[in-house]
Amino acid sequence: MDLWQCSAVVTGGASGLGAETALHLAEAGAKVAVIDIDPKGVEAVATKIGGLGVPCDLADAEAAEAAWSYAREMHGPARVLVNCVGRAHPQRILDRGKPMPLEAFRYLVEVNLISTFNMMRLAAADMASLASKTDGERGVIISTASVSAYEGQIGEAAYSASKGGVVSMILPAARELGEAGIRVIGIAPGLFSTPTLFTLERDLNARLASQMPFPHRFGDPAEFARLVLHVISNVMINGSVLRLDGGYHR
Repeated sequence: MDLWQCSAVVTGGASGLGAETALHLAEAGAKVAVIDIDPKGVEAVATKIGGLGVPCDLADAEAAEAAWSYAREMHGPARVLVNCVGRAHPQRILDRGKPMPLEAFRYLVEVNLISTFNMMRLAAADMASLASKTDGERGVIISTASVSAYEGQIGEAAYSASKGGVVSMILPAARELGEAGIRVIGIAPGLFSTPTLFTLERDLNARLASQMPFPHRFGDPAEFARLVLHVISNVMINGSVLRLDGGYHR
């Protein structure tokens, strides 16, 4: 898909992978709307890329619908959605004999999984009504999972469950929305230099990075953004979750 003057939406775009993705999309010529719960971060990124900043709690159905409508009004219907929204809060199921608060689990599921589906459904409704492009394509939806969906560690039960839900959505969504010319893809990053990683891994050091087969470093958000651009341009990538982890298995 050609991104020139194409309307694109990036959720979780106030920082980390989302902010870098928004920048790369804008540099490729897209009209980018950045949606995130962080109003200051959203405005800063939107100003930097010459895009639209929309503060919003994406797990809230009404707020998300209003944000999506506003982005459509300003930029036109989106053909690209990149879900980068995500939070991490490492916590054991049992901590000194006390059970993990249920609200802590619910919070991560709402932020990481429900908000991703919420935006997917809104994007799909708009994309399905658009005129088709090359190969009958109407839109692309990319959602961010995590290697923790496959190899979660102690303290990541809630985070892994939320990201595992994202992984499980990709194939059935791709099968259903493919009928409308909409591709659905997931990306599962490993250790990347983002605020989420530094929340999950409290004792980051050179030893952790050295465990990666190659390269022996944390991923750069720009490397995630470049994969997003490739996925958008390559119509044969569909229904898969692509690991971007330097071969790292925990």
